[in-house]
This record gives sequence, structure tokens and C-alpha cells, in this order.
Amino acid sequence: MTELPNSTERKMGLVIDLDTCVGCHACVISCKGWNTENYGAPLSDQDPYGADPSGTFLNRVHSFEVQPKPCGSEPAPAAQLIHFPKSCLHCEDAPCVTVCPTGASYKRVEDGIVLVNEDNCIGCGLCAWSCPYGARELDLAAGVMKKCTLCVDRIYNDNLPEEDRIPSCVRTCPAGARHFGDLGDPNSDVSKLVAERDGMDLMPEMGTKPVNKYLPPRPKDQMEDQIDILAPLLAPVAEEPGGFMGWLDKALDKLPGQTSGGSN
Repeated sequence: MTELPNSTERKMGLVIDLDTCVGCHACVISCKGWNTENYGAPLSDQDPYGADPSGTFLNRVHSFEVQPKPCGSEPAPAAQLIHFPKSCLHCEDAPCVTVCPTGASYKRVEDGIVLVNEDNCIGCGLCAWSCPYGARELDLAAGVMKKCTLCVDRIYNDNLPEEDRIPSCVRTCPAGARHFGDLGDPNSDVSKLVAERDGMDLMPEMGTKPVNKYLPPRPKDQMEDQIDILAPLLAPVAEEPGGFMGWLDKALDKLPGQTSGGSN
């Protein structure tokens, strides 16, 4: 079994904004591409073009229809579609680490990132069973467990431009819904964002103390009278046409078979 560190020097993690995530899956594809080409063994796929494809992913996006509760005497707002990205949350009290019989799963002291030493992993699946978030997946081709690494091979890579030294999913997100930083530092940008937006833990009742945080969706604006933004463009600008259009209208009225007003 592996012991967790009493404390870590930093708490590197993700902050995911559920209000701005559009469910485009760019983070999923970017994660798959980067981790297949770089860190560890490739993330395998089984029968990718067949009738029942499957594969190993370190990040997945789930979509849910959520019905907000009524506020006071007001009726309940319309249902919202919430896109929910999910990957390893790099918990402070990670059960996947302490249950590992070979010590393959471990949490780093220097940054709090939870990793898997694939050379020591026997693919028993105990870590996957113990994870309440379903964040670990068994790579059927490699026979070992896979999980989000926070792109540990990117964030400390001096050969990359500074703007690329963040997880691939964060670098790729077109909506700016994913943020990366030290959540152990109250003055970091991610910590300030969590404080401003009332960031929350995923399933705090499990007692795992996840480092990653989620920003809740904001309530959508409600309008008593729906306004058609195209109405001003579609409204007539004059009762009677003038200029060239006025001349054309009169000319068409004089054609055989036409009555006043240009109609048959």
C-alpha cells in the first residue's frame, strides 16, 4: 500500500467553469492526442470504426439537463443544458493511492499531482473501484490504469513556449472554461476565481478533498416579454415605397394582369 504525504508544497489543479463550457469536447480530443503522442504508453482504442467502439480517455464530458428551482413566488426558470467535464481531481485524501497494492499510484509532494507508475501497475483495478468519481480507466491494450496527469510533461517543459506550459485541455478550450494553477496559494488567479464565483468540490460528502474545483452555472436572465432582435430590421421603413422602388412598383402595376398594389 502507498501512503499519502502529510502535506504538499503546492496544490496544482484545474478550475472548470460550468457556466461557459459549451460541451465541444475539444479538451477531450486534445487530451487524447497529447497523451497518446507523448506521456506514457499510447491511449488505446478498441474497434474504433466498428459497431461497438471503445477506448481509453483521461478526460470525458457529460451533458445533463438541469431544472433550476423556483425563486420565491416566481415560476421555475427554463431547464438548462449543463456540460460537465470530468477527469482526475487529484484529491488530497486520494483513496486510489492508499488502496494500491504495489505502490504504483502515488501523490507527489512537490505539487500534489496524483500519478501512476505504469511499470509497477498490475492492472488489478482496485484504484478504479475506490475512486468515487470514475476518473480512472484501464487501458485494455497496455493492461495498466490510466488517468489525468495534469500534463506533467508539459507544465515543467522548458522546451515549450511559456504559454504552452499548461495542461493541453486548458490550452485548447475555446470557451476559456478551464483554468490551471496552484489552488494552495490563496493569491493565485485560480484561487481568486474560486472565491469570487463560490467554487465547489465535487461530491464533498465522500471526504476525498478534491483539489480541482467547479464554478457553478450562473442563473440565466429572464425577460417577461421576449424581444425579437431582428424586429427592427424586418419592420417596414415607409408605408409607400419611394425612389426607384416606388417607380418599379408603379411600373409593375401597369403590366397586363396586374391590379393596383402589384398583386394578381
